[in-house]
Amino acid sequence: EGPRVLSVSFNQDFTSLAVGLSCGYRLYSLSQNADRLEEVFRHDGDEVCIIERHYSSSLVAMVTQAAPRKLRVCHFKKGTEICSCSYSNSILAVRLNRQRLVVCLEDSLYIHNLQDMKVHIFDTVALKPLCVVAAHDSPLAAISFNAQANKLATASEKGTVIRIFSVPEGQRLLEFRRGVKRCVTVYSLAFSRDSRLLACSSNTETLHVSGSAAVAAAPAEDSWMDWAYKASASYLPAALSQDRDFATARLPDGGGRTLCSLVTIGKHLRLLCAGPDAHLSVFNVNEHVGGDCGPVARLDLRGEPPIPGSAAPAPAAAAAAVPSPATLPSAPSPVQQQQQPTSPPTPPPSLPLPQSSASASASSPTPSNGGRQHRRSNEAAVAETTAAAGRLNLQDSQEFPP
Repeated sequence: EGPRVLSVSFNQDFTSLAVGLSCGYRLYSLSQNADRLEEVFRHDGDEVCIIERHYSSSLVAMVTQAAPRKLRVCHFKKGTEICSCSYSNSILAVRLNRQRLVVCLEDSLYIHNLQDMKVHIFDTVALKPLCVVAAHDSPLAAISFNAQANKLATASEKGTVIRIFSVPEGQRLLEFRRGVKRCVTVYSLAFSRDSRLLACSSNTETLHVSGSAAVAAAPAEDSWMDWAYKASASYLPAALSQDRDFATARLPDGGGRTLCSLVTIGKHLRLLCAGPDAHLSVFNVNEHVGGDCGPVARLDLRGEPPIPGSAAPAPAAAAAAVPSPATLPSAPSPVQQQQQPTSPPTPPPSLPLPQSSASASASSPTPSNGGRQHRRSNEAAVAETTAAAGRLNLQDSQEFPP
């Protein structure tokens, strides 16, 4: 059967794929024709349940099942551990951008400065939310920002309607109906790079791609058609003010947690979906007419050879499935990872980011009673950080290419 896939994540610009396995982790990039995975690095060791790569650099953040409360930040090319952080509860998710590393626990968020991994402490009284969005009547199942962070897509646990809001205004821009026959569990949402298309994956075998020019950045002044749409949307029934699917793709099977993305490789838009069957499905998306997305490849995330016959596109889509060459980062030779023993300094206490922040407030209204007791109980949760000597220089283009 091979190793089990425990986690799958794309990097921030969707050019690399990190896979956590029961025997370590793998880093991949897609080939020029999107028909195979090019291995960037592999590490064999403990079970890795969370793995995140910092863009196309050598920096990775990981959590193992043997130590679910400990975050390790490593330089995989040098095989060294830059630092490690221990928390009071199990780590549920990790996210990175150019300057910050965010660690999500069950009841709190820790925001670190990537340069020195110091914990940022927030004044929970003076901190003001960017916006509060009443997204759905039922609890949220998935949220996603676009690349410019001025659009927010949300889906509820009911899973029938996907909504897009402007940021920071919090104004509802569009609704897309995923379906009305049954409720589903939405696992992931992903904008295209230009924010004109939105992909959705769920526990069914169908991938949905919704789109409209209105999803892109709004013009300085609304046209009379934009005004008419916004004015009529509040009076028309919900089904009439929602757009249908722009394109769809079908997976071999459904039922498990999936992760999707929309990536332009060469001059062609691809729909990627990583599933619980340890495979990455690649589809071709026609940006002009939509419709059914033709399969391009089905790739093994464990680093094994492709499934025979899975990489051949449908005959009708064969011409459209061959993109022009694109420049992708070359794969370095694997370096065996090592750990450097360090001694932990005494860090300052950390306060959790309150639920009124932009990243946590796009949800259904929740009661605020017990907030003081919740804040006091979390003040005792201190992230213990063990850092290697020296400052992390993310501006070094040799070690951390842009």
